[in-house]
Parts: sequence; C-alpha cells; structure tokens
Amino acid sequence: MKFAALDEARDFLAAHPDIDMIELFILDANGVPRGKLLHREELLAVYESGRPLPSTILGLTLNGDDVENSGLVWDVGDIDCRAYPLAGSLVRLPWRQIPTAAVQVSMHPQEGMPASIADPRHLLIKVIDGLKAEGYHPIMACELEFYLLDAKRDGNGRPQPALDADGGRPRSTQVYGLRELEQIEPFLADLYAACKLQGIPARTAISEYAPGQVEITLEHGDALQAMDQAVRYKRLVKAVAHKHGMQATFMAKPFDHLAGTGMHMHVSIADAAGRNLFASENPAGTPLLREAVGGMLASLLDSLLLFCPNANSYRRFQANSYAPLAPTWGVDNRTVSLRVPGGPANSRHIEHRICGADANPYLAAAAILAGVHRGLREHLDPGDPVEGNGYAQATELLPTDWLTSLTALEQSAWARDALGSEFLGVYLAVKRAEYRQFMAEVGEQDWRWYLTQA
Repeated sequence: MKFAALDEARDFLAAHPDIDMIELFILDANGVPRGKLLHREELLAVYESGRPLPSTILGLTLNGDDVENSGLVWDVGDIDCRAYPLAGSLVRLPWRQIPTAAVQVSMHPQEGMPASIADPRHLLIKVIDGLKAEGYHPIMACELEFYLLDAKRDGNGRPQPALDADGGRPRSTQVYGLRELEQIEPFLADLYAACKLQGIPARTAISEYAPGQVEITLEHGDALQAMDQAVRYKRLVKAVAHKHGMQATFMAKPFDHLAGTGMHMHVSIADAAGRNLFASENPAGTPLLREAVGGMLASLLDSLLLFCPNANSYRRFQANSYAPLAPTWGVDNRTVSLRVPGGPANSRHIEHRICGADANPYLAAAAILAGVHRGLREHLDPGDPVEGNGYAQATELLPTDWLTSLTALEQSAWARDALGSEFLGVYLAVKRAEYRQFMAEVGEQDWRWYLTQA
C-alpha cells in the first residue's frame, strides 16, 4: 500500500494559496464517498500521520445507517481507524464557491484496522497483486452512463429529464444524436475542463438510448489507477451537473420505460514489459483471452451482487435492451455479457457489459479480475462465442432479483477464497441489512397494486 508523500501537500498548498477548505473522503462498499471537511491548516497533518475516521464509516448501509452485525460498531467500540491520502488525489474543486480542494484517503493496512478489512480499494489491490505475482498486469478502462435530470421533480413528484439549452425537455431517444450533445454543451465544457484539471482522461461523449442519457469513456491504463479515476469522475459529474442546476444520476434503472444505465468495464492483461497478452490478429484473441473469458463466466453468478448491488439494479435486465441476460460471450456482439470488440490486433481486450452504473468501481473490478485469474489458473474453456442474437440463443439466464444474487455470493466458496471472508462478512452484513430495510418499506407501488384489490 503506497500513500502520498508530504511534499505533495506542501507543493499543492504553495501553488494554491487561496484554498481555504479540504474535502477529505473515502469510498465505502456502496460507492458512497464519506469523510470530513477540513481547514487548510489541517492538511499537512493528514499527510504526516493520517486522519482518524470511525470504524463504522466502512460498514454503513446506502442510507448511512449503522449495521450492528458488521463487526465494525459495538464489537470494536466504533474505534478510530487511521486513513492516509492517496498519491495524486489532491485536486482543486473548481465548482465550489469557497476555494476548496479534495483529497481521497484509504485505510492504512495496520493503523486502519479493523475498518481496513472493509476498504473496497484494499480488495482491488489484493486481487491485482495476486495477478502480478504470476506475471499478469491488468489493464482496465471504464465507460459510465448517466442521466441528466432536472433538479425539480414533475407534478407527480417523479424525476424528469433536464431542460436543454433551448428551454425544452428532451422527449425522444435520438441515440448518437449530435444535437443532443450540443444542447448540453455548457455542462460538457465544464465537465471536460474539470476532468482535465483533475487529471481524469475523459474522452468520447455520446448521446445514449434515452432522453437525457449520456456516456463518456475514460482512457485505459493500470487497473487500480483506472478505477481511482472512475471513482473521482462519478463525483465530478454529479458536482458539475449540480452547478448547472441539474442532477446527474448513476442509478441503474431510473425509469421503467427507458434504458438502464450501465458501467462497461474493459480489461486486458499485459506482461511486465507492457505487451498485451490478448493481442492477436484473430478477432477472438489469444488462448489466454479465452481462458480469461472462461473464468469470468464461471464466476459470474457468484460475483453478480458486486456488479449489480442494489434492488433497482435488476430492473435493468430486459431482453433486447443492450443489457445482458445470460452468461455468454461473443466477438463484436452487443447482445452478450462479455464482448471482444473489434479493432487492431494490439488493442484486443474483453468488454464486460454486466455492471450497472450504480456498482462500486473498485468492487466490480476486483470481482472481474478475480474471475480472470481463476480462468488463467484453471485454463477454463468458455466454449464457442455466440454469433447473432445472443438474447434468442440464451439457454441459461442470470438471476433478475437481488436476493438470489446475495445468496449466491454468501454461499460461494470461490468468492471467500478470492475476495476474503473478512471483507465478505462486512459486505454481506451491509447488504442483508439493506435488503431487510428495502423489503419492509411500503410505498406507492404497493398501494397501486394492493390497496383496493387485496
């Protein structure tokens, strides 16, 4: 575990004498940033000796409630655990009225106990280190879809697409539409500027399959660095949208009649010299690529909760929706779960299409790479790639409910070995608590279905 050097903070403060506040944050297992707002004069001490954070900060539900059986509450007296800054994460937040910077922290492996066992970034590092120990260096990239919504709800209290530059509200899909991107140009201009300022390699933007839905790709690179960038990018998108009077959401299925939002993860394996071990003139890649696909398919059900972590995540799985439904793979085929895109031989890689945009990038990447490692170790054969309509050819379907995925992870011997029983103990306790809370809540759908008919 490498943390930032003190000189990084000194240099930043010298270069930004106007900065008054520092937003210190850590990412919990749900992908929610949590932390503290510090004054400028407190920053150097964080780099010198870390910052104490309560153990419960990494054992909370999505709604911020303590989970008593996580082992991070009363059992340890909500002990302080020390977190340290990550190198390169100290950046200016250009949208803030008070001159403010942000720094991402992670739990120290020893000083951060017991909370460090629940730090999602630690889990990804563990999986990456396991691959590197055998000469495999994972390369990843992230494509994140999101909706731009009006900050105000409609007359029925429901979310609605944001107004465009002409004052109208987008109604039609217009996938790949250029006018749709032009209409949000002020938002995109500030978003790209903020990405550049923070060193986040944001690239192609496209209008997606629903009004107000956008996707921007992030450049590939070292797997850990790529997921760090994805985490910070999600925060940045929400903040810039808020500045423009909008709300950005990465919710997997915010509208029943419109497309869901996904997080496509691109993965390849390089050797120590940086050569792509999947590179091949064969569009299906090398035998090593096939083994990686085999491992990802074999561990798909056991990992699904990490790719689709919430009740709403499973509403995204619908036929002919470009969201995958089955443990399938194919070459340049968007109807399967694992796609090998076309392109030059040296760019050969796997596109993992299962994750919702609501997934924690660290945990999703850890599960993907653990599956890859399984395939390489066990030399797993994925079978023949699907050709044509993968929806029509599916013989085995993924579960489309939260509880089945939760139970599959809970009962998986492979997951306990690959991801660690300590991490899973905390994560599953949190997800069980969320499941109970969600199922206990009576709302508008219950009243529509049952109030007069039951």
